Amino acid sequence: MAAFGSVFMPRMAYSTFDGQQWSTPTLVAADSISLHPGAHVLHYASTCFEGLKAFRHDDNSINIFRMSASVKRLQQSSQLLSLPSFDSQLLDDMIVDIVRHYADEVPATPGSMYIRPTHIGTEPAIGKAASPSKTSMMYVLLSPVGDYFSGGARKLRLLVEDNAMRCAPHMGMVKSGGNYASALQPILNARQEVDADQVLFCPNGDVQETGAANFLLIDGNEIITKALDSSFLHGNTRASILTIARDMGFTVSERSLSVDELLERVAKPGCEAALSGTAAVLAPVGTLIYQGQEYTVGGNAEADTPKTTQLRAALNAIQWGQAPDTHGWLQRVSPIK
Repeated sequence: MAAFGSVFMPRMAYSTFDGQQWSTPTLVAADSISLHPGAHVLHYASTCFEGLKAFRHDDNSINIFRMSASVKRLQQSSQLLSLPSFDSQLLDDMIVDIVRHYADEVPATPGSMYIRPTHIGTEPAIGKAASPSKTSMMYVLLSPVGDYFSGGARKLRLLVEDNAMRCAPHMGMVKSGGNYASALQPILNARQEVDADQVLFCPNGDVQETGAANFLLIDGNEIITKALDSSFLHGNTRASILTIARDMGFTVSERSLSVDELLERVAKPGCEAALSGTAAVLAPVGTLIYQGQEYTVGGNAEADTPKTTQLRAALNAIQWGQAPDTHGWLQRVSPIK
């Protein structure tokens, strides 16, 4: 099976901003981008993107999950990067049009169609290190993906890093390639040195996020996760899981969590930890590695993670059309007539 996100539909939705207005969106070949070597994005990282999914329901309808939240966050990222602004309807239409075009290619559940809207600065000006790009390009790629847990929900190993941040504090809310790049070397080092899957960044002992996902601690009936601020990404999956958790009667505590408290809590029998993100929804964490010592979450490496599984299944059921969408998260895509 091809690696997640490595297969693409041959066409994408595309629009450009010329400094005055956005062009009418069109569908173009996915490999048709042309950039000047001096394009702002290539030198000063004026780039942001989103990740969301479309699902095929049993009635064969195609439904996009939380599109408005992703569009809103891309607008926010664009603003924080000083990229040209765009109207939400523009991106709404681009996403719906390309998904509708490839409706027949959306996999059946538990597969889905991964959607990647991207906004980049295109102005050819290498002297603008301290100035924004006047022109930009926005496109929407599609990538059919299978079941993330087809090989089983393996528990992850996280290196707890309290001397570094994933990215600059004021950039945490931006879903930008630069943030992922800044976390890459620490992640690679952690894999090589302690066989970790990811790094849990906890600057000054404050538990934040990993290089690519939000972190949740599930202790009994309480879910603890960092309160929203500008230092880390406000995940749409995180928000969805927390909403569902409240609906199910969990106590959700969005607050500061220290490394000391984290390590104390994970030692309790039955305690669970998980990472939330678009790809996996909710992935179980089995081991935390801190200052050369390994801490088994829940005190038992072989124990099941019933609450993580329960929450993931509840969200999947909504995404897959198997449970009522009481929060209005799904947008049905009308077929081409």
